[in-house]
Amino acid sequence: MSNRDSLTILQARITLGDPHVCSDARDRLSILAAIYEPLVQRGAAGIFQPLLATSWSLAEDARTWIFQLRRGVVFHNGEHLEAADVVASLARICDPDLGGELGTQGVYRSYLGDAAISAVDPHTIQIVTGRPMADLLDLLCEMPIVPRSALAGLPVHAIGSGPYRIERLAANQIELAAFEQHWAGRPAWEHLIWRAEPDATARIAAVCNGQADLAGGIAGATQRLVTSPARLVSIPGNVCVIIMCAADRGACSDPRVRRALNYATDVAALITTLKDGAALPSNGPLTPLHTAYDPALEPFPYDPAQARRLLAEAGYSAGLTLMLDIPATLPDEAPALAGLLQEQYAAAGITLVVRVTEDRPAYADMIRARRYGDLCCFDSSPLSSYRVLQEKLHSGIRGPWWQGYTNPAVDRLLDTAAATVDDAQRQTIYHQAYHMIHHDAPWIFLYNPYVGWAVGPRLHNWQPDPDGIIRLG
Repeated sequence: MSNRDSLTILQARITLGDPHVCSDARDRLSILAAIYEPLVQRGAAGIFQPLLATSWSLAEDARTWIFQLRRGVVFHNGEHLEAADVVASLARICDPDLGGELGTQGVYRSYLGDAAISAVDPHTIQIVTGRPMADLLDLLCEMPIVPRSALAGLPVHAIGSGPYRIERLAANQIELAAFEQHWAGRPAWEHLIWRAEPDATARIAAVCNGQADLAGGIAGATQRLVTSPARLVSIPGNVCVIIMCAADRGACSDPRVRRALNYATDVAALITTLKDGAALPSNGPLTPLHTAYDPALEPFPYDPAQARRLLAEAGYSAGLTLMLDIPATLPDEAPALAGLLQEQYAAAGITLVVRVTEDRPAYADMIRARRYGDLCCFDSSPLSSYRVLQEKLHSGIRGPWWQGYTNPAVDRLLDTAAATVDDAQRQTIYHQAYHMIHHDAPWIFLYNPYVGWAVGPRLHNWQPDPDGIIRLG
């Protein structure tokens, strides 16, 4: 293999796993995107683009979808894409026995478990959802399609229709080869070598000295280490680092307390200290990459005096003690964040008791089961506005990450949005709900970190996709 026909990409983690397991891990999704393809792909400004489906339509009932499949698509095993492959893939994604990642088991089934998915003909799919779901594309863009023959046995074979096929798997390295029969033509590079390097400084050094071509996960102070001939590419990501409140029990059931916690948080200082300035303050539960985000809404200002006034109104003029649960990693700065919040909250008369869980999967299960104190640190990562609002904030749905927040007016708006076919009208409705959620403050809205890459000279024109996933097809 010559240096001219291969690219080396470094990431903190290299995992492949089952393509149908719900995941928001950008490192994993970047590898999957080279091998597999869904029906549609999210583009700039949340506008969906054709992939395995060339066109689609939604009936006025906001439930009945028709998708026309791309002709001439070949899977890596030589089979041609047919509607039956889509039906089989979506059925497996909704299988109750399919596991999840960090508490995501059953997420897709909660949306499509009651949907009628059928092949109208070999190149046409019909999906009739159990309830209005005008944002179905938000979900389908996350669902890889595989040949139905690959589903005959478990585990699922790593066979997709993407621009690259798997050539070699190792513990800390995955090698992909260009797929000559890809429907869009042969990709630009003959081989992609994905290698695990947990240390960000080492990843940057490898790109700067020519040992690698691209390194992901470059954030905060490490961004300053990127020097010529490498360059830094940095964009706001789709992750919100947040503190979720137990909104239906204890002191945090009072929205005045939750607003007080937001006023007591010096987000600008957190961003400077924890992220070296490489983050945006959050104005609500979404980021600028989310279609339901409203840029006109200002974040809560830092105002400990206002926090004290709200606490006094809520009956806590003598002070308040709260328990904060945090993970040791993901977000990796959680322990340092908790320490800073302890200092900041003391200025508003709030004592924060911190409890750390080392086992990250166990922590996710604990939060999902709502077995934490008054507050918990989490990162909200789905790029789908629909998923965030449904799974975490709709009290009628009470999804896997719902933490007790209830506002019937918000629920009605979210239901109305889900039944609204027109994209512009649906966004207007989402903005109304977004303002209400901001005011109710079910979370302590912290920050939206930037995502950074060290890019070598051979990728002089490369820019990341809006969703932050590396695509090199």
